[in-house]
Amino acid sequence: MYKNNLLSLALSAVLAGSAGGVLGKTKVDQDTLQLHDSLLTMDTHVDIDVANFTATRNYTRDLGTQVDLQKAEQGGLDAIWFSVYTGQGELNDAGYAKALDNALAKFDAVHRLTEEIAPGRIGFATTSHEVRTLNAEGKLAALIGVENAYPLGTDLSLVQNFYDHGARYMSLAHNGHSQFADSNTGEENDEWLHGGLSDLGRDLIKEMNRVGIIIDLSHPSKAANMETLRLTKAPVIASHSSARALNDVSRNLDDEELLAIRKNGGVVQAVAFSSYLDSNKDAAWKEKAMEVMAREAGKTGFKILDWNEVKKLDHDARHEYIHGFMKLRTQVAPLVEREVDPLVPPVNVKDFVDHIDYLVKKIGIEHVGISSDFDGGGGVSGWNDASETPAVTQELLARGYSKEDIAALWGGNLMRVMDAVAAVAQSLQNP
Repeated sequence: MYKNNLLSLALSAVLAGSAGGVLGKTKVDQDTLQLHDSLLTMDTHVDIDVANFTATRNYTRDLGTQVDLQKAEQGGLDAIWFSVYTGQGELNDAGYAKALDNALAKFDAVHRLTEEIAPGRIGFATTSHEVRTLNAEGKLAALIGVENAYPLGTDLSLVQNFYDHGARYMSLAHNGHSQFADSNTGEENDEWLHGGLSDLGRDLIKEMNRVGIIIDLSHPSKAANMETLRLTKAPVIASHSSARALNDVSRNLDDEELLAIRKNGGVVQAVAFSSYLDSNKDAAWKEKAMEVMAREAGKTGFKILDWNEVKKLDHDARHEYIHGFMKLRTQVAPLVEREVDPLVPPVNVKDFVDHIDYLVKKIGIEHVGISSDFDGGGGVSGWNDASETPAVTQELLARGYSKEDIAALWGGNLMRVMDAVAAVAQSLQNP
């Protein structure tokens, strides 16, 4: 859950809730709701904290997370790709072992949710057929994507192990260069480890193609992505990336990458992450919202910490701090909406769909999808948790997208890639 900078994410995913919370929910008309409910909707990137997958604390309850079972059901969200995310650490045996423990714990957490905690409401899926079967049964479908291949260490036999645990997509890097690929973060100081992919990364692409795991281009560097696209025998995805032409940050994909993904037959899942959609608008809103937060914190005695202070806290103290921050945010939300939003609007669903529009015009609707990055920093005003999912469908309808178009965006395109990658794997295993 704490993917990059704990306080930054708290501001992105928690503070942003003041603009997208109960008071700020988008009103969706009945016709849109009926159409939305008829679609199979899939969010390709949701982060998790294993602490929220226990017998006493889990997604059958309101944990203050952007995604839980009730929010997903309320929002007509049918399939969720839970992220087995691991932050980038040292490239040595100790780092690899710790990373693998983290990854396996997250695999286990998702299986525990579907097999022990709430099997009557959500099931585990590894194929498009299983997703559709669960949907027909009235259940949510849980899938797994691996964010950062770092936990594999240098043992590529673990690719099959991850597949057997249910992984169906995986990125070769995150924020920081991995043993497989450079990260987009190298752009900041023009510092690179491999100049794209390492030899081990090239071998990993072959193994992922053979096993049947989709390669995810969200987070690696452009050089790594372009090399990946030249080498892969199967379609790829970008599980949570937006258009760099609209917002020039290294996490987004530029036109050359987009066109190469179209040629590959892949899919780019536009992401509702406010700072990736419009960095300037997002920064201006957060500055004013934080002024309100700081003012009200002073009244309650809660001390807002900067990141250097937060990172020194132990695990329990960090969770306690975030809990207090979220409690304060809930209290302050109406004030932020009343005092800040009319003067400095937050990034919203319209800004998000602007990126979808751009991607569709650039590479074609069959190569575009939708993701939230909820509970990992994602969320915009109007779509700030899973219960608000119909707001995206409403905005797409308002812009003239047909039911068939929206169905493709919400999951049809991604499931086509799932089928294609499985077919390539079968051909490689049985030449």
